Amino acid sequence: MKMKKKFTGVLAAGLTLALVMSGCSSGTKDGGKDTSAADKPKTESAGGSPVEITFWNMFGGGEGDFVDQIIKGFNDSQKEVTVKQLRLESNEYYAKLGTALSSSKGPDVAVAHVDRISPFVKAKQIVPVDELAGKVGFDLKQITESNLESVTYDGKPYAVPLDTHFHMFYYNKDILKKAGLLNEDGTPKLGEMTPEGFEKTLADIHAKVPDVQALAVNTPYFQEPFLNLYYEAGGDILNADMTKAAINNDKALKVLNFYMDLYKNKYSDLNDKNPWDTFLNGKAAFWFGGVWEAGLLLGDPSKNIGAMPLPPIFGSQTHWASSHTLVIPSYVSPEKQEAAAKFMKYFSEVGGKTWGQAGHVPANSNVTASEEYKKLPYRSEFIEAQKTVKFAPPTDKYTTIITTISESLQNIIFGNETPEDGLANMEKQINEVLDN
Repeated sequence: MKMKKKFTGVLAAGLTLALVMSGCSSGTKDGGKDTSAADKPKTESAGGSPVEITFWNMFGGGEGDFVDQIIKGFNDSQKEVTVKQLRLESNEYYAKLGTALSSSKGPDVAVAHVDRISPFVKAKQIVPVDELAGKVGFDLKQITESNLESVTYDGKPYAVPLDTHFHMFYYNKDILKKAGLLNEDGTPKLGEMTPEGFEKTLADIHAKVPDVQALAVNTPYFQEPFLNLYYEAGGDILNADMTKAAINNDKALKVLNFYMDLYKNKYSDLNDKNPWDTFLNGKAAFWFGGVWEAGLLLGDPSKNIGAMPLPPIFGSQTHWASSHTLVIPSYVSPEKQEAAAKFMKYFSEVGGKTWGQAGHVPANSNVTASEEYKKLPYRSEFIEAQKTVKFAPPTDKYTTIITTISESLQNIIFGNETPEDGLANMEKQINEVLDN
């Protein structure tokens, strides 16, 4: 695989971190303390005590429970390495990780979203993982090509992708049945796949089941539903060489006007601050929800919820995606780097089966091909949706850019700017970030 990514600047500190964290659980039940070191005493091995490594992550809630299982499974499976984890609040995670990498004092292995590793690579704060993988017998060819390419810079992979996460099209079968829009096989009748055709479907739901939203829209994190349909329309955030904004165009305008129509016609509630709960509680027919919500939405049959890939409302099924990866800091000693690589191998090959239960689509193709994974609800639909994902542009200024996009979109949908003016201002601000 040959791939070269260009760097275009240094990531500014003190950014709005929560915006890029919305694709996974936030918070921690343990206040940022060590939560899952092996419960058992350290086991003596032939070479003495096991190597102890520290693992930083931001996984809370149900995701955290799955990570706890994976760490315990690894610690119990062998006597060479012991993993201790430090779980941090998601809204402070990258600030603390950045400080740790800069000061050469912190984790031995850490989680990083794929759209966050570019500045770490540029600063030489994390190491390539290909040689380490070879030392511990970890065949990186198990990782899907798109995932591996997403972490590759100048021909070297700098992280081990754990998953792909993105949005699915969840639907409430009970509401659709009331609206006369449920097929006999339990799938929705969506009609013509155009913006106008989809709006007609929403209008039918609104007329026949008026006490629910036809489509709950993630207004608090509107950049995600916007990017889903903007990518469907063939849009890009930046130009090919990532030197200029490419978002002020007719495609973006059409997507914004589509959403504005939904709010205006009351198919969606602009002021719903918890749309995920609205859908979960049976008060919305449709929801663009994360795969990480699968356990909650699909785990209870009484909810009568189904899932499918996002429909091609704007012409294609290309949609927003991100990925959790594991990285090893450059300051880590060779002994601990190899120990971390053993944990990476286990997390991908064995822990991936557990991680798949959280909803994320494992990056290890052997896991997704297993009967164990295929038996999970709707996972064939998840794998189908994974084929058309679009990752963030690999620039180390992405966090600033997505923050700018998010803030601009909020101004537009709440009427502080027209869509035309908002896109023009967004373009100007992004170009200023790129030029700085």
